[in-house]
Amino acid sequence: MKTYKIHLIRHAMIEGSEDGKYIGQTDVPASEQGLAQIRSLMDENEGYPYAEVVISSPLKRCIQTAKLIYPNKEPVIINELTEYDFGDFEGCTADELKDLDTFKNWISGADPDEPVPFGESQTQFNKRICTAFIKIVDGIIQSGVESTAVFTHGGIIMSLMAAFALPEAPAHEWLTPNGCGYTLRIDPTVWRMGQKIEAFAECPPIPQQIDAERAMWDTFDFDPDNDDYDISELIDDYTDYENKDF
Repeated sequence: MKTYKIHLIRHAMIEGSEDGKYIGQTDVPASEQGLAQIRSLMDENEGYPYAEVVISSPLKRCIQTAKLIYPNKEPVIINELTEYDFGDFEGCTADELKDLDTFKNWISGADPDEPVPFGESQTQFNKRICTAFIKIVDGIIQSGVESTAVFTHGGIIMSLMAAFALPEAPAHEWLTPNGCGYTLRIDPTVWRMGQKIEAFAECPPIPQQIDAERAMWDTFDFDPDNDDYDISELIDDYTDYENKDF
């Protein structure tokens, strides 16, 4: 059966992120340093994979990154792929917020239904991005597009990988540097059975000798560059994601 590839790629670095600020839906551009890093990644190793279709969050930093890597592709904008709405926490650091009870409650994750003041809850965030991703994958299968690049945000990639990727791992284990991400293989049968996708490579491909960039794969029971297992064996039951509480 025909399979499809989807490349989840995090946008280039922005000003302020290195200071630990919560920058979500503020529409700041990619920094010059961030764009320079992308150019370096494009020149090194094997570069970024070919993509027939490019999809992007509506925020400038994602669109800039998409157009730099795929200059001949006009990104399809999907608003639901925008970053977390941090509400009153936007633009602040954890240190600045540490004494607020609202921040303590939110950062603890004790109640995922409790929204950030004037922002969104973790439940709302997960529902938004997972619903959008399901539509993207269904559209890929229906249209027959073999390779699709999706430019979005670090938190979104982590959450999507935790929800849909095989092998399964918690969100924090899917943290990826700016300009990087994961290539996933969509098997329509497996997707139809359990809405799971095989994560089989980093994006762009990173050489084996760059140990720091590949450390996370040591937690899994497979090598992403030499994968020969049948992921359909990992599907134990049917999952109705449309009615699932993410």
